Amino acid sequence: MKAIRRFTVRPVLPDPLRPLSDLARNLRWSWHTETRDLFQSVDPERWAASGRDPVRLLGSVPPARLAALAEDRRFLRRLAAVAGDLHDYMTGERWYQAQPEELPAAIAYFSPEFGITAALPQYSGGLGILAGDHLKAASDLGVPLIGVGLLYRHGYFRQTLSRDGWQQEHYPVLDPNELPLVLLEEPDGTPAQVALALPGGKQLRARIWLAQVGRVPLLMLDSDVEENDLGERGVTDRLYGGGSEHRLLQEMLLGIGGVRAVRTYCRLTGHPAPEVFHTNEGHAGFLGLERIAELCAAGSDFDAALEAVRSGTVFTTHTPVPAGIDRFDRELVARHFGPDAELPRIDVQRVLRLGMETYPGGEPNLFNMAVMGLRLAQRANGVSLLHGNVSREMFSGLWPGFDADEVPITSVTNGVHAPTWVAPEVFRLGARQIGVQRAEDALTVGGSDRWDSVADIPDQEIWELRRGLREQLVTEVRERLRASWRQRGAGTAELGWIDGVLDPDVLTIGFARRVPSYKRLTLMLRDRDRLMDLLLHSERPVQIVVAGKAHPADDGGKRLVQELVRFADDPRVRHRLVFLPDYGMAMAQKLYPGCDIWLNNPLRPLEACGTSGMKAALNGCLNLSVLDGWWDEWFQPDFGWAIPTADGVGTDPDRRDDIEAAALYDLLEQRVTPRFYERGRSGLPDRWIEMVRRTLSLLGPKVLAGRMVREYVERLYAPAALAHRSMGVDAARELAEWKGRVRGAWPGVTVDHVETSVSEALAELGTTLGVRVRVGLGVLGPDDVDVQVVSGRVDEEDRIGDATVVPLKPVGSPGEDGRWAYEGALSLDRTGPFGYTVRILPAHRLLASSAELGLVAGPSEELVEAAGLLMR
Repeated sequence: MKAIRRFTVRPVLPDPLRPLSDLARNLRWSWHTETRDLFQSVDPERWAASGRDPVRLLGSVPPARLAALAEDRRFLRRLAAVAGDLHDYMTGERWYQAQPEELPAAIAYFSPEFGITAALPQYSGGLGILAGDHLKAASDLGVPLIGVGLLYRHGYFRQTLSRDGWQQEHYPVLDPNELPLVLLEEPDGTPAQVALALPGGKQLRARIWLAQVGRVPLLMLDSDVEENDLGERGVTDRLYGGGSEHRLLQEMLLGIGGVRAVRTYCRLTGHPAPEVFHTNEGHAGFLGLERIAELCAAGSDFDAALEAVRSGTVFTTHTPVPAGIDRFDRELVARHFGPDAELPRIDVQRVLRLGMETYPGGEPNLFNMAVMGLRLAQRANGVSLLHGNVSREMFSGLWPGFDADEVPITSVTNGVHAPTWVAPEVFRLGARQIGVQRAEDALTVGGSDRWDSVADIPDQEIWELRRGLREQLVTEVRERLRASWRQRGAGTAELGWIDGVLDPDVLTIGFARRVPSYKRLTLMLRDRDRLMDLLLHSERPVQIVVAGKAHPADDGGKRLVQELVRFADDPRVRHRLVFLPDYGMAMAQKLYPGCDIWLNNPLRPLEACGTSGMKAALNGCLNLSVLDGWWDEWFQPDFGWAIPTADGVGTDPDRRDDIEAAALYDLLEQRVTPRFYERGRSGLPDRWIEMVRRTLSLLGPKVLAGRMVREYVERLYAPAALAHRSMGVDAARELAEWKGRVRGAWPGVTVDHVETSVSEALAELGTTLGVRVRVGLGVLGPDDVDVQVVSGRVDEEDRIGDATVVPLKPVGSPGEDGRWAYEGALSLDRTGPFGYTVRILPAHRLLASSAELGLVAGPSEELVEAAGLLMR
């Protein structure tokens, strides 16, 4: 029989055990070993059965066991110690509190997904895990962040395989009352709500659930409330599910509803209001519109409100390809804004212009969420050095006339939250060297360039650690593989071979990630005979553990999964290569430490950052990767191997994959496996161990989320807060009016004449040229512009590279023709072909970048030809 109604019955804890409830509801337990060990000691079997989820555990422990624990003085001492540690963690001063006072009072961080723990499955892949690690690192550092997301009733799908290896999706229903969440309530006990206006007089309402991530509150909006119609109740049903309008409503709820949720939370708790708003990818971009609407309601006009909002907004882009950006039909967006829907006081055309692709090749009928995000943020960044370059190229159309390297998009390379991803065994080894507190500080705050204490760990201990982690992975793989085959319909009698799957003494390679085509899950299968030789080598075998989910709508990705699964099902290799379905955080926390090599072979440069290899590296796993994302930035031969790429313009995709697969096989055969299996005088693979040691000591400090969040604070949040404070009502109005005046006058801004003190085409190194130019400024004055000479080496097409910018100064008053004279000195500091040009840019004290308006004026082609501007 099926129940017609469901309740969640919570346990009544005896008074001495009440702190267990607080410990269970603060997700710090997900990265705090002592707290997890405490919960495991409550009931080890139920702890395992609950999926290591304290809330589920406490709901299943019999009253008799709770009563016994309430009398167990040893357990109560441990409980008091862990609860006291959490109290100190929540209230004590941390890194942020020791910084200068001008840092923001609070930062709101918006993301469509958050990967905090497997017990709160609200993530699909790297974007969500990164967001979760950002919150955890902010908590460890004491950064006053407020996280904002959606609560999906089905989360992301669970993955199983059919008998023939085809991916199947399952969407279990999540009951918020059974998750580590509490409902945000008004003083009268009713649930706090936010509401959005929909076309036709309807409303979309949402409750606000609170997940406490250490010191950081995470607000999660849930549309499954009785006041909503059936359609609106389903808005937060699935992560990245539904059609275009469904996604638009999700993103409106995240951005607009999220700002309203933050205001509600601050009103109810007294938390400081955010001075900085950070949108993690374009999905939450509508938050800027809501903040503009707030200011307009307080009496501001749209343009001034836009400037005020931009000053305190940070936008992070994570995609290196236009196809990865959400784009909506303009008519669909128009229908959801304006007098009959949301933000009725804002002209719909102003909304639409924010998302217009007004650059060559852009689609005029599409609304681009990333374009809106960039226009609503004064500061933007990519997530690795290479991705910053790619982003500047990709979005350069928004700043016409500027070289890509001047596009105002910087980069902050991602990091990973070490306490979440470092195996306890690895942490204990470090703690034995330098003590528990110093080890915790090294993993959370970071700040050092190297972990020198790793050099003092004996080779034998490192090798025993690596083998022990590999052995744990073998056990985990066999359990998961057996469960997977049972789901595929196999009987117990068919599965005896699983007891021989993998070997704790064989070189183990891991490959686990989402399965879009560019990540090339099946590149390893390009030459199956060579792969089989590697797997079955008599002296230097390898074994490979693969995991990953294809998007439910991506049949191409599902075919890649099936192709790999069918190869892994071959009785000749199934003990050496396995595919594990339902890749998630719980699996990953065993997979990263247990592998010797982390494989990554995307199409360069389509991996924005790729943090899985960072998590592996923190456990002493070496990387074998294409030079993409973070690996392009930090690769050294000490840390692993770089797979050569065949990314020439004319390379056929099939031929490219063949070349890169062959390079992968060559590396494994000739360099990786010999190093793993060769033994030194001590009987240990000392050259391999040295690479593990260098990975931990030199790469470890770089890949920390603590380092990443400190960079965000120092390079983006602090400047954004200062800009926000400078952008009061009068300043915002002044800047908006100035921008309007400059845009209107810019067609009249010209470079009319350029002359130098040297007329020959040859000059000696160290020569200083006097540069004099005449410019037309129209109705503008010298205070409105910067006039610059830009110089550097030139290529065959006279394009300036590695440019140096020198400001020129106005001389006297304008001439009779209204032209201004500017002068300056240019030093010839490089030999070879050398060139310069002159340009005029808008200038204002409140601009974050001289490229902000996308306006630049330079010499006409006729003037360039007449002046002979190149020096050779």
